[in-house]
Amino acid sequence: MDIKMQLINQIKVVINNLENDYYNEITSGVLQLIYIRYKNALKALENNKDIRELNIIGGKRAYMDSYSDYQNPLLEELHKAEKLHKELLNT
Repeated sequence: MDIKMQLINQIKVVINNLENDYYNEITSGVLQLIYIRYKNALKALENNKDIRELNIIGGKRAYMDSYSDYQNPLLEELHKAEKLHKELLNT
């Protein structure tokens, strides 16, 4: 599987995690910002837009700065997505 497909799948994992585990919290604050960025990134990738338009880097840091919950499984999923995005930018 190529990096772009891996990133699309990982973005879907993050979105599903946010929608299922943080449904009431994605309507405001940092989680809303992360959610909107990931939804926009998915749309851009699925429509073959320029990958430089993606704005997901920094979501993990924003979450950590706001919640200080460093053991949250969401952080690992955000990290995987950001790492794949960086890889895709470097190809």
